Amino acid sequence: MVDRWHKLSESPTTSNAADGVAPLTAADLFREAPAPAAPPLDEKLRQTYYWIVNRAVISPYYDVEFSSGRPLTFELGDAGAELTLPNEPSYSSNVLLPLLSFAVGGKCLLIGGPGRGKTTVAVLMGVLAGSTPEEVRRGVQQGQPQLSISDLVGIPLPRDLMNASSLAEIGIAWREWLSRPVKIVDEYNRIPTKTQSALLTMVAEGYVESHDQMRRTAPASGVESWFFTANDDAGGGTFPVIQALRDRMDVTVPAAGFNSRFLDELVARVEAGEKPEEHVPAELVFGPDEQSAMRAAIRAVPVPAEVRRRLEFFLGHFEFVQGGGRRFEYRTKDTVTTAGGRVAEVIEANSGADLMTDPGAQTLNGLSVRALQTLIVYAKAVAWFRGRNAVSVADVGAMLPFVLRGKLLPNPTHPRFDVGAERELSTDVMSWLADLFAESCRQFDALGRGADDPVGDLLAQLEAGLDGVGAVEAGRRLTEIEARLRTVAGTGKLYGRDFDDLMALKYLHQRYTAYLRWLEGRS
Repeated sequence: MVDRWHKLSESPTTSNAADGVAPLTAADLFREAPAPAAPPLDEKLRQTYYWIVNRAVISPYYDVEFSSGRPLTFELGDAGAELTLPNEPSYSSNVLLPLLSFAVGGKCLLIGGPGRGKTTVAVLMGVLAGSTPEEVRRGVQQGQPQLSISDLVGIPLPRDLMNASSLAEIGIAWREWLSRPVKIVDEYNRIPTKTQSALLTMVAEGYVESHDQMRRTAPASGVESWFFTANDDAGGGTFPVIQALRDRMDVTVPAAGFNSRFLDELVARVEAGEKPEEHVPAELVFGPDEQSAMRAAIRAVPVPAEVRRRLEFFLGHFEFVQGGGRRFEYRTKDTVTTAGGRVAEVIEANSGADLMTDPGAQTLNGLSVRALQTLIVYAKAVAWFRGRNAVSVADVGAMLPFVLRGKLLPNPTHPRFDVGAERELSTDVMSWLADLFAESCRQFDALGRGADDPVGDLLAQLEAGLDGVGAVEAGRRLTEIEARLRTVAGTGKLYGRDFDDLMALKYLHQRYTAYLRWLEGRS
């Protein structure tokens, strides 16, 4: 009988224009066939993805789309619905994002109603790391209101508690799940706040502490991935999730609903009593060395200058808010928030800009360095997964909604969310984030920022070093900086995209001013 679980996708799963068939000679006909070589790690990860979506998880939803040129679209119904047919391989986010988190050692939050396969996907990741299904299930931490720190990490040995003269002499019976490469916390929004704080230390710092004893949580490979589940990410649950722990989630992935057209497969599983995690092919399990090598290969994928420039432009929209403070450097949303103010009210009071064309006016906050680093890592991961040599703008756009969900917060009073079909974006955060990036790219092209970047040119001049730069040249550069500042000041309207440029120009001015003073002191 054929094992329906064991069929793997043929290699290579991603075609390459350079691939071809080598010519055969007569000697090749009599030569003994060599043993099949193991596929490259990126090919193995793709085979794993296709096995999961074709065999393990019933998920016919391809929402991470890639297309060369304009894709085919269909307008459906009378409410502005549109179905897009991408013309390049596209992927199911509820499988791809957990798999990329497994590859890079990330923290993935799976959200959705009960019974949508969130825990099943997480358990599959644990089996891919080399654990048995039983070991993974035993290691799942079930969030519940009585979960204590001792339940989570372990208990001190009673004999040591009786005989020890100091905390250093107390041994801890650590929980076995702490050192697993894949860690799963189910319904983390039902965990008491104090226990959440202990969990935060593990997630953020990679260690756990009890009675002055410390244990590192990283496995032998050095790559540990975390998977959390919750019914929503809007604050629901028995206990509110502390912001510091919520901010540590690298990506947030909505679980997909069940498609009724695949009921036959569901019936077959019920009748056979099968669980997908019990049928993972041995060829798809990643050893510790493979996990380390995979993460290193992903981090080595380059981000070209043109992609970095578009990403810089996008990030520059969100920190600035006119009227946020008196000193120009303090005109930020963070200044308003930390002082207890309401960012939405400050944005609404800004009469010096067009709120409908300002992406920064649609958000209540800027972005943390941690979120930016995560976006870069996942953009590299999806480019590597797709077999690309470098990160593209499409890779960044595909990962951005999953990374920034819960980190870039929409401004509910922005007029965009009150206009016709746009009103649905107030609940569809993923589409809103994707649209923000697309709008930023449109503005980048319209302003010609790719061809003309005077601030970038000035920064590159300084980056080249000041060795051999005389007082006359330094003075000329100062004049150029001041001229650029006058150009921006002359526009009359100020947007977030200008804020970082203005701060960079002030930085350059200070560097050259200090350099000129140093030259004067030497002479």
